[in-house]
Amino acid sequence: MYQNVLIPTDGSDGTRRAIDHGLTIADRFDGTVHALSIVPEGPLGTTSSGAAASEAERAVNHVESEASRDDIPVTTTIERGVPHECVLDYASENDIDMIVMGTQGRTGLDRFLVGSVTERIVRMADAPVVTLRMTDDIEVDDPEEATRIARQSLESAGSEQATLLEDPHRTSGLWIVPLETPDGVVDVHVDATTGDVRRTSTR
Repeated sequence: MYQNVLIPTDGSDGTRRAIDHGLTIADRFDGTVHALSIVPEGPLGTTSSGAAASEAERAVNHVESEASRDDIPVTTTIERGVPHECVLDYASENDIDMIVMGTQGRTGLDRFLVGSVTERIVRMADAPVVTLRMTDDIEVDDPEEATRIARQSLESAGSEQATLLEDPHRTSGLWIVPLETPDGVVDVHVDATTGDVRRTSTR
């Protein structure tokens, strides 16, 4: 029924529930997740192209990481253009059966624009559109606190020497904290709403 599930994402906290929901649907129906992020151009372009491109790459990489953890097939795409037009075109060209997306973006103007994009997609899409609002408050909003939690989790696992490689960044409600340990580089994922360490990946 839902063989192709599209998750448009900008990496903001408001996309967290949409990602979880989209992955659950794809897993239930043995479907494929399509993670799509847009580098805005035209009237909805609100950030510099370089910064937006980096955020878009982090956003789709996060969905890919979450999907791979549950062995869900995933396709990632980054496009440039007017967000709602890109989403609608992608859905049409890739036989998308369902679009799952958040209703909140980042802060200020971007939050308003994401709401506007979602509304247009709901009105114009041929496929069913599921929208989800983020209901959990962000508790860990400081990168230093995220780093402290990440280091503490490694210490409890027996790795007491961990050096921060670069500033942590937050994507889709998770802090990604890159730490170098005697066993290699570890990306620790800290849940920004609960402070829980959800998973780590070694590279």
